[in-house]
Amino acid sequence: MSTAAPSLFVGIDVGTSGVRAVAIDGDRQVVAQGAARMDSFSEDHRSPDAWRTALQAALAALFGSVDPAAVGALAVDGTSGTMLPVDGAGTPLAQPMMYNDPVDDPAVIAAIAAVAPPESAALGSNSALGRAIVLQAAPGTVRIIHQADWIAGQLSGRFDVSDENNALKTGYDPVARQWPDWIAKTGMAAAMLPSVVEPGTVTGRAGGALARQLGLHPETLIVAGTTDGCASFLATGASEPGDGVTALGTTLTIKLFSDTPVFAPQFGIYSHRLAGGWLAGGASNTGGNVLAAYFDSETIARLSAAIDPETDTGLDYYPLARPGERFPVSDPDFAPRMEPRPADDTLFLKAILEGIAAIEAMAYRKLVELGAPALASIRTVGGGASNTAWARMRERGLGVPARSVTSLDAAYGTALLALQGATPEIAA
Repeated sequence: MSTAAPSLFVGIDVGTSGVRAVAIDGDRQVVAQGAARMDSFSEDHRSPDAWRTALQAALAALFGSVDPAAVGALAVDGTSGTMLPVDGAGTPLAQPMMYNDPVDDPAVIAAIAAVAPPESAALGSNSALGRAIVLQAAPGTVRIIHQADWIAGQLSGRFDVSDENNALKTGYDPVARQWPDWIAKTGMAAAMLPSVVEPGTVTGRAGGALARQLGLHPETLIVAGTTDGCASFLATGASEPGDGVTALGTTLTIKLFSDTPVFAPQFGIYSHRLAGGWLAGGASNTGGNVLAAYFDSETIARLSAAIDPETDTGLDYYPLARPGERFPVSDPDFAPRMEPRPADDTLFLKAILEGIAAIEAMAYRKLVELGAPALASIRTVGGGASNTAWARMRERGLGVPARSVTSLDAAYGTALLALQGATPEIAA
C-alpha cells in the first residue's frame, strides 16, 4: 500500500456470547466500536452461523460510524481451543467443540499423552488437539481450524492458516515454531492442521463474500490474530519483562510478560509467544464465579465499601465454586476452603476476596520460581478491577500497585495487531 492507503485498523473479538469490533487510527486511538450478541440471532452460541451473523452485525454497527473503505487492515481473536472441521471452501461440517468442551474419549487423551512432551499444552482432557482428533472424523473434512481462523476466513476467503497463540493447545511448538512430528503419532491427520504464522502477520486480503458485502476495499489486509486472552494482554499496554496482567472475571487469569518461556503443565502453566517475548501464566478456577454464588453485584459493592483492606481476617480461604483447580495448583479433586463462615456478610466477603488475592500472589510467585522475571507492575482487567478495597488487598499481597485498565478490551488489543501487520505495507 502507498502512503495514501486507508488509515483505520480493526480488531474483532469473538467471545463466548458475542462479537465486538473496534476501529483505531494510526495513533492507536479508538474512533469507532460495534458489538452484537449471539443470542440476538440464535440460542446456540456454538453455531458457526451464529458466529457469522453476529460478526456481520457487529461490523455493520462499526461501519455505521466509519467508512469501511477506510479500513487498512483487520485481525481477529477467538476463544482459545475452540475447534471446527471444514471442507475446502471453509463450510462447517459438524458442530464445533468449544474451548471448555472436555474430550471424553480416554483413548484420544492416552494417545496424546503417550507421545507429547511433558511441557506441551496439548495434554489433558481440555486438549484442543484432542478435539481436533475427534472432529477429523466428520465426513468430507479437509481442515480442522480454530474459531478465529474461521472468522478471519469469512473476510479473506482463506481457511488454511492460523496463528501461534491459537495453535498452542493444538500441539504447536512455539519454541521450534512448527507443528511437531509427534502429532502424527496421535492419530491426527497432520495435513488437516492449518499453517501457522506469527500474530500480526499479513495472511491475505479482503476477498471473502462477507468483505465485499460489508464494503471493505479489496486491498484491505487480513492479519493473523490471537486468542482472546492474549488480545486482552496486548490491550493493557504491558510490554516489558515483569509486566503482569490479572483478569478478574468469572475465573482468575494470570499472564506475566517474560523474556523466556515457562512450561509447567503440572502446575497448569504454559507460555504464548507474543510481541517479541512470552506470556507465561495460567487460569485458576477461582474468581467471580465464587462471588456470584453468594452475592449479587449490588451487594458486593455495598459490602466492599465497609471493608478495611489494611487488616486480615485470619481466615485461610481457598475460594472455589466446586472441587477442582487448574493453576497454580493443578488437581481435578482439589477441595475448596470456605469454612468457617462468619455471621457477618462483610467479613465473609472480605475473606473470599482475601483468598482470591492470595491465590493471585501464589500464582505470580510460582511463575518466578520457575524462571519468569520478578513481578514489576500489575495491570488489572475484568469486572473485579474497579473494586478499590480488593485492589488494595491485592497490592498488599503482590507488593506492587494494582492498576485498573477497564476501558480497554480484547478487540482493542487485536486492533493493535492489525496496525502492526499493516505498518510495513503502509510504509512500502
